[in-house]
Amino acid sequence: MKHTIFKSLLLLIFGIILSFDSSTIAQSTNQTDKGGFYFYWGYNRSAYTKSDLTLVGRGYDFTMKDMTASDNPEKLSMNYLDIKKITIPQFNLRLGYFFKDNWSLTVGYDHMKYLMDHPQDVILDGYVTPGISDLWSGQYDNQLSPTNYDDIHYENSDGLNYIRFELARYFNLLSVGENNWFRVRAQAAVSTGLILSFNDLNFANQFDRKTISVSGYGISVHPGLRLEFFNHIFLQTNLSAGFVHQVKVRNRPDDKSAIAKQRFGYLASELVLGYTWRFNKD
Repeated sequence: MKHTIFKSLLLLIFGIILSFDSSTIAQSTNQTDKGGFYFYWGYNRSAYTKSDLTLVGRGYDFTMKDMTASDNPEKLSMNYLDIKKITIPQFNLRLGYFFKDNWSLTVGYDHMKYLMDHPQDVILDGYVTPGISDLWSGQYDNQLSPTNYDDIHYENSDGLNYIRFELARYFNLLSVGENNWFRVRAQAAVSTGLILSFNDLNFANQFDRKTISVSGYGISVHPGLRLEFFNHIFLQTNLSAGFVHQVKVRNRPDDKSAIAKQRFGYLASELVLGYTWRFNKD
């Protein structure tokens, strides 16, 4: 259901962008984008494709195929307003610069969370040395195997941090008032960047938390819709669709040979609040 909703919204936004010609909309604002900066902060929900997760360590080397995982949104609470706890929920942070009218470069990161689902059956391929795990022992050749939290658990809940650079193009869809006190703008953006993982792994009777590593990279697209008030304050909703390749996720702080490898796709919805500083006049 979540995938269907994301795809429908994605098609709707791209349809809006293609159906409008921004040059036909009257521009009466006395300020231009070029040379301006903007900042935003907001929150996200994400959904992930099935993936093959490979775990390598002392006494084991195996892949859990077709593994499923979910995000972990913070329940609605004062944590969203408490400055000391504001980074606990899944959030988005971004700083942008308009190098041309309607074109910006941005830097920031998306703090997502990725948790292995339980219970689930996975296709197991590889080996686990006898005595290493209470759940699995021996050689496996694409064998359907059950999992449970107490014996094996993998997550990036602190989190899956996508630190990315973005190129964005804005399309003016609607302007209201002599000084454009209200505008509706669409965004089309592409991004790439690094994945900073805070990994938790419970396996082989050892539970390690928050093992930090630069684990891989991501590429993504980000259509969005921005409601802008008085040329400065804006509320924006974004959809993100991307691919994450984690080449080497460290998951044991005392063992550099213990790593994970994984590739998966994701869809995310975001709601952010921001402010634009404009310095140039028409």
